[in-house]
Amino acid sequence: MAGYSRSGLDVASAYPGWTNVATAPYPSDTHGGRFVNNYVNAVGAAAYQKYENIGTAPVGTVTAKDSFLVKPSGKTSVGPLFVMEKMAAGFNGDTGDWKYTMIMPNGSVVGVTNGKGAKNVAFCADCHNAAEDQDRLFFLPEEFRK
Repeated sequence: MAGYSRSGLDVASAYPGWTNVATAPYPSDTHGGRFVNNYVNAVGAAAYQKYENIGTAPVGTVTAKDSFLVKPSGKTSVGPLFVMEKMAAGFNGDTGDWKYTMIMPNGSVVGVTNGKGAKNVAFCADCHNAAEDQDRLFFLPEEFRK
């Protein structure tokens, strides 16, 4: 968290206090094979925990996935913080009005939808658009859900 916080973005310091819907970190192939945790802010926690039955997430919902790798030697390394924020209608139709942000462990911001480095997070929307029927959210495996 200390590294992510150097980004200056509020989410980087706030997310550990949100609801972690995972019982344990789980491997996420779509996030580079890293282990991730799923955090959701108070605005969206109840809706998010409906999982595949979410319908549409409330505007202001923010999800954050911190990540880490476990190397064959057993050593770990911190990975990026992946953030999705549900924005008001009209923010970006191509993303279903989700804003994607990726923050590196040193606090550098790789990109933000409709902002600096937007091209660097376009692949996030490209992938999440496959889950359009779930408001572009993928959910953690059932065995890791609280």
